[in-house]
Amino acid sequence: MQFGRRIRTVPENSLFQTDSENREGSHLSDEELVLLAKNGDTTAIELLVNRYKNFVRARSKSYFLVGADREDLIQEGMIGLYKAILSFNASRNVSFKTFAELCVTRHIISAVKMSTRQKHMPLNSYISLNKTDTGMDYIEYSGYSVEKSESNPEQIMIEKEDIIGIEGQIDKALSAFEAEVLMYYLSGMSYGRIAVCMNRDVKSVDNALQRIKRKLEKVLSR
Repeated sequence: MQFGRRIRTVPENSLFQTDSENREGSHLSDEELVLLAKNGDTTAIELLVNRYKNFVRARSKSYFLVGADREDLIQEGMIGLYKAILSFNASRNVSFKTFAELCVTRHIISAVKMSTRQKHMPLNSYISLNKTDTGMDYIEYSGYSVEKSESNPEQIMIEKEDIIGIEGQIDKALSAFEAEVLMYYLSGMSYGRIAVCMNRDVKSVDNALQRIKRKLEKVLSR
């Protein structure tokens, strides 16, 4: 589902009657907006997407996935958010925020796992980059099972197992140039922007990222 601007028919009982009144819904809680969205109020969906789009983008940038495209991850995250809106159950003792964040993360990881299987890649895992205010903190390695319960996403714990010194292994595998390229890439920079920052041409950056992907794949498949 695309979450762009769309022409819509607003129900008579909608809390969002006109375009000029759309932003009035900002005072409603997530849970109230979800209820409206389930009753067909597309403006409520747009407001929820607007509230969570930055989270989706940030979460998609937290994963460096061999062979995956960043925009694809953002789209998968949006699909996860949409599913969270449709399946949220207010009677459970969990906030929509918690539920949505789990659904978004889970959908991103599940999509990547499926992609790696289809491409016959040896890597069936992901790298999560955790950052502090000063930059890179640590990189953790984790497995994830897509066979876990579909009906209770809020109960799913994304396992953080085996923080096994991957950062040290990667430091040894990458050259100083490659490590710097990776840092910029994980921050969301385009190839062109990285090239400007490092005073290199785009081809050099692209070649470095291809080497990085091969090296990371080798490190994580050990």
